Amino acid sequence: MTTMEIILVTLVAAICGMGSVLDERQTHRPLVACTLIGLVLGDITSGVIIGGTLEMLALGWMNVGAAMAPDAALASVIAAILVIKGGQDKGTAIAIAIPVAAAGQVLTIFVRTLTIFLQHKADDFAKQANFRGIELCHFSGLALQALRVAIPTFFVALVAGTDTVTTALNAIPEVVTRGLQIAGGFIVVVGYAMVINMMRAGVLMPFFFIGFVIASFSNYNLVGLGLLGACLALIYIQLNPRFNQATLPAASARKELADDELEGL
Repeated sequence: MTTMEIILVTLVAAICGMGSVLDERQTHRPLVACTLIGLVLGDITSGVIIGGTLEMLALGWMNVGAAMAPDAALASVIAAILVIKGGQDKGTAIAIAIPVAAAGQVLTIFVRTLTIFLQHKADDFAKQANFRGIELCHFSGLALQALRVAIPTFFVALVAGTDTVTTALNAIPEVVTRGLQIAGGFIVVVGYAMVINMMRAGVLMPFFFIGFVIASFSNYNLVGLGLLGACLALIYIQLNPRFNQATLPAASARKELADDELEGL
């Protein structure tokens, strides 16, 4: 990797690390992080593919109370770098991401433990009405989260693409990469099934099967299927009796208003 690529990759990693605690821009999610890494390394297509694969894997990764989830940001950034520079497939990305995410989980707990000191220090500054000190504590904690991902990424970027790393990636048994790839496909199916189950929209299931049949036995791409689904949704809404009942009062009110205006004339 060139010096500029290493700098940009480290900067992206820092942004992803901060995003894991800010959440607003979702830069820590695999789809965003891997896409940015692919953009920096000149292979945005591979970045999107890797990000989409890892996103399905990380759908259920979330913090619950004091329990920290695996580190999706660190796993995504490092997996994207090694796979893109090593010329590997998405099965290798999953094989890399899972242990890195587990290691990142431990690192996240360590960094959050360090920020406890900053939180108590911010309380002391608040008692003194020292707003500058409070801001310094907040930005210091954010900087620690950025370094949590940026430092490991920097060292990985230094060795990425070397013969040693390529040999190590190629040494991963096919049964491991293939098995994780199949497991990743299962996770996608389970994710969609969970969403459908939460929606509890049994009356809409025929549309789901219609879409499945069209996607399986035609050459429609995602854009075409999306437009077809939008048209079917509009037709269903317009023909739905509940929709018609909701529009009747509004139409009656407009008619009464028009009659009143005519009577006033």
